[in-house]
Order: sequence, then structure tokens, then C-alpha cells
Amino acid sequence: MTDKRRLLITAALPYANGSIHLGHMLEYIQTDIWTRFQRARGHEVWFAWADDAHGTPIMLHAEKRGISPEALIEEMSAEHQRDFADFGLSQDNFSSTHTPTNQALVERIWQALDAAGAVTSRSIEQFHDPERNMFLPDRFIRGQCPKCGADDQYGDSCEACGATYDPTELVDPRSVLSGATPVLKQTEHFFVSLEQFRASLKTWVRSGALQDEVANKLNEWLDEPLRDWDVTRDAPYFGFPIPGQSDKYFYVWMDAPVGYLASFKEICEREGLDFDEWTRPDSGTEMHHFIGKDIVYFHCLFWPAMLEGAGMRRPTAVHAHGFLTVNGAKMSKSRGTFIKARTWLDHINADTLRYYFAAKLGPGLADIDLNLEDFRARVNADLVGKLVNIASRSAGFVHKFGGGRLAAELPEPELFQRFVDAHESIAAEFESRNFQMGIRRIMALADEANRYIDEHKPWVLAKEDGREAEVLAICTQGLNLFRTMMIWLQPVIPATAAEAAEFLGTPLNDFDSACQPLLDHPINKFKPLMKRIEAEQIERVLEASRESLAAAASEPAASAPEDEKEETDMIEFPDFAKVDLRVARIARAELVEGADKLLRLELDLGNETRQVFAGIRGHYDPAELEGRLTVMVANLAPRKMRFGVSEGMVLAASEGGGKPYLLSPDSGATPGMKVS
Repeated sequence: MTDKRRLLITAALPYANGSIHLGHMLEYIQTDIWTRFQRARGHEVWFAWADDAHGTPIMLHAEKRGISPEALIEEMSAEHQRDFADFGLSQDNFSSTHTPTNQALVERIWQALDAAGAVTSRSIEQFHDPERNMFLPDRFIRGQCPKCGADDQYGDSCEACGATYDPTELVDPRSVLSGATPVLKQTEHFFVSLEQFRASLKTWVRSGALQDEVANKLNEWLDEPLRDWDVTRDAPYFGFPIPGQSDKYFYVWMDAPVGYLASFKEICEREGLDFDEWTRPDSGTEMHHFIGKDIVYFHCLFWPAMLEGAGMRRPTAVHAHGFLTVNGAKMSKSRGTFIKARTWLDHINADTLRYYFAAKLGPGLADIDLNLEDFRARVNADLVGKLVNIASRSAGFVHKFGGGRLAAELPEPELFQRFVDAHESIAAEFESRNFQMGIRRIMALADEANRYIDEHKPWVLAKEDGREAEVLAICTQGLNLFRTMMIWLQPVIPATAAEAAEFLGTPLNDFDSACQPLLDHPINKFKPLMKRIEAEQIERVLEASRESLAAAASEPAASAPEDEKEETDMIEFPDFAKVDLRVARIARAELVEGADKLLRLELDLGNETRQVFAGIRGHYDPAELEGRLTVMVANLAPRKMRFGVSEGMVLAASEGGGKPYLLSPDSGATPGMKVS
């Protein structure tokens, strides 16, 4: 056990303008697993976050519904918190950015920035909608990206190439509200000068606070002078007014991250904690943000600069993650291709999704696909078929032969010790957010536990006279292995773990208690902890979301006419840029029974493992491929095949239909490295 740490943990703020969907839940579940793990290790942990409640979209949505913005955000907060509770999120406080506490902190930071000479003002030209008679936020202007030429891009950033820019740089801009061509008008705005923080930001970026991919991207930005950050929005606007101004408001990204601290300040006032001590740079506390990779710019440039200007501690770490797809299709609120959290909860156990996400989450920025068939198969195999099965096969015999009391000794302590020996490795995987590897280690041990039960066959021995004590001992061993794994998995499947704790008659929320066996201890009657996921449940989720999923499903696949097959179909750079090529090590290669041309490859990407079926059988000896580096398409939608799910594609070259040659990178390449 390490020394006790003090941690403030946050998740990105959901916008108070719509329902929670599974894309949101990917992050919130990841955050909660890590939070619960840290608590289980005995650390002082506070999980604080809030609804992001400001901005023009909320103002317009409330106007459309004929209610006040305050009524809208109160309604959405209640809905969000119901979803969070039913998904087992364990936040200590969920607040709103529209609170007096947050306003006071925003003004405190603003005054500190002003006193440090980081605030300037000047007249700028900004797009104005002549029909709605209002200045347009960046996201209410769309046009052609000035960098790559992609159409229908937002006014502040391009989804195709990732470039950021000013809305005035868009080509052929239009107002999202009215469709009118916006006109440029003069307005006075306030700016935060980021350039004076550039040197200290470069030091922070190299401090280990960020993943390598994020740090490398930030270093590119920090190699150039930083532009001043426009933090003003003109009336009409729903937000905090800038002190001393009658018609100027803080941009939502000015007050949103402060909402982390405001929510925590409410905890401090409730629990008697010293907020200023926690937020001092030399406090010895930790602050961890979990965010999507699309908001790195705000959290890793603007936010640490604001904190430095205010004399407050910077984040210990910002943990960015990739996006979620469902059955290979991109989720998008604007296009409606999302499954709401409540839709899922109406039909399927929340812990099953928590487990599936954990089984796929690594510490990097790779996108994750919720393949619903793979989800069902994995949950049924791992949680029902392996984990819960151990308890269900053992509990009855403990009541029958031990009066509901476990034996006083383990018959095979060396098997229990093998589980104990894995404890710190599993803890290290959870600490580094490499949940998928932690899950893999646990499930490998679950296989061992099931083998033990299968080999000793207590159901057979129970029929023989005089074997009662032996059966009790075997089942005591099995239940101890089950208990150890449930302690490790408690951060992942908390509701199931709570039911298991009731069955075992002992808490399961102390991570290190996994190393001590439970002996001569009464247990309660076993109740089924988890049911198999049936195909009908998946179909009901899809049916309930059919309207939102229909758009993606109905898009025709692109193909060339038959008489043009020999011609090269030209694609634009934004299309090519979507292809994520990664170096992969072939960890395992094997023949696929029943397939003439396929090999099953297990590909190591550094922070995750993928299964890929490749049509190279007959050209390569599987044993010769193992350990070899190759290149794969990492963001290809998973494809269901008769033999399993293929999670990508390896690249090969051939001429005239001859032997395929797997592409390999130069020596020195490492798994997970991006090919560019």
C-alpha cells in the first residue's frame, strides 16, 4: 500500500442542453472506475463535477420551449443525475456552472488575470446574423474549412483535419440559425494573453501530466506564439456578465472549467475542508481531469494558464480518451446517431456496459467501438459464465455441508497465493488506467478458478458418503477465489459487487483485502448476481433508438460502376486523414478451423490487443509471423465473421493476384506508433 494521497477527480461537464448518451458514459464510467479504485486503495478522494449550463444554445432552446434558461438547466440536471445514479457513478458533488459559487470563483480568477497584466481589450470584427439581430457564436456558423477545404465545418474548428481558426477565416460562411450570410460588425471584446504563459506551459506539458500523444500535439502549438484568447460574448447571451460591463458576458469556456473547482468548493463548505489549501500550487494534493480528446486545447492550454494567473495549482494530470462508436458507426448528437443512457438502462444492466467499456479501455486516445454482438458474447462468457458461475456452483454446498459457514482452512493455499501474487500487477494496471489489461489478468485467473472447480467436481463428491468436509473445503476455496476477483472488480461492477458482498457477508470495497482469505465465516443464501444478455434485449435497445440510428444505417455504401473498376477513385485529403494506421506486433498467429484462406492474428498495439482475420493462410507459416511488426488500419469498423469479430485490417501488397506481402515498418518502430 502506498502513502495516502489526496485527490480531486473530475469528468468533463455534460452540456445542460440534452440527454446523456453512451458516448458520454464512456468517459464517466472510466472516471468512476478510477475514482472507486483510488477510494478502495484507502486514499482521500473527491469526485466533483457539474452541468455546463451557459451559452447561446441553452438560451435558444429555452426560448423555443417557452421557459427560462434556469428552468431548463434545472430540468436537465435532474435528468442527468438520475442517469448517473442508475449507472452507479459515485460523484461526491454534481453541481452547475450557473451558481453563485462558480460566479465568485470566475470573477476571482478574472481579477487575478487582470492584475497580472494578462487581460486586454480591443475592437474586433465578428459575424452578426442580420435576420436574428445577434452576434453568432462560433458553433452557429458553418462553412468551408480554410485549411483543408472540407465543407460544412464549424466556425472554430474542423472535424476533418483538426485545424482551429477564427470564424472570420471560414469560406462561404452561413448562419446556422437563419441560413443567412452573416455580416461582419465591430464589437469591443476582452482577451486573455496566453503568450506570457507559454514558457511555463511548455514546462508543464513535459512534466508527465499528459499522455505522450497529447504532449506532442501541444508542443507543436507551443513552438509558435500563442494567440490571445477571446473570452467575451455579446448580449443576448446566457452566462455571467463581465464585471463592470452591461452587455458583455464571459465565454462559456471561461467559466466551464472553473465549475470543477466551484463544485469542489461546495464539497469543502459541506465537509469542512480548506479549499485554498487544496488549490495552492504547493499543497501536495492532486487534481485529475478526465476528458475527451476533442477538448484538449481548452484543458491543456487555456485552463492551466488561467490557474497559473490565479496563483492556483495546475492539474496533476489530464487523462484524454477517444470517441465511442456503436457497431462501427460514429456517434453524433447533431446527426442523431446515439443511444441514450436511459434507453440502455431501460433494457440492460448498467454493470454490463461498465464491464465492457473497462475491458476495452486503455490509457491512450484510441477510439472504442461498442459492438453489440461482441458485448453480449463477452458479458455472457466473462461475467456470467466465468465469474458468477464460481459462486453459483459453490454456495449451495457450503450451506448443505457447512451450515452456511466456510471451512477454517483452504485446501490449496498455493492456488490462492497465485491470485495474491497478481494483486499488485492488477493494481498497477488500474492505476495507469489500463483497465483492459487488468480485466484480462482477472479473467485469466477466473479460468484457473473454474478449472479448479471442474477438476475437483464437488457435485460428484457430494454424492459419496464421508466426503462432506472435502466438498466444503473445495467450495470454500472456490468462493475465496471468487471473492478476491470481486474485490478487484468492485470499481468496475459496483452494483454486482454490492450484491456479492451481501451474499458473502463481508465488504468488498477494500482493494488490499483481496490478499487475505475469508475463512470460518458465515455466508448468506446465494441469489443470482447477473443474468445472461439475450439477443432480444439488444434488439429492444436498437428499436428504441431506431429513429436516431436510421440515418447512419440508411447511408449507401460508396462503390464505383462495374465498367470503372480499373480506374483509380480519387479521394480528398480529409477522407484519407480519417484512416488511422498503426504499428502492431503480431503477438499470436493461428490457423482458423474451417477457413481455407484465413489466419487469426492477435495484434499488440501497445495499450490494447486486437483480433484480426487476414486472408494470408498458405503464404505464411503462423509460427514465423509471431513477434513480427506490421501495419494495421486501427479505426476500421469491426466486422462480424463466421469465426468471430475482426477488429481491423493488416496491410499487404501484391501484384497480379500473387502472393500477398505483409507491410512492415523499419526497425525501431514500436507497437501503437502512428503511421503518417
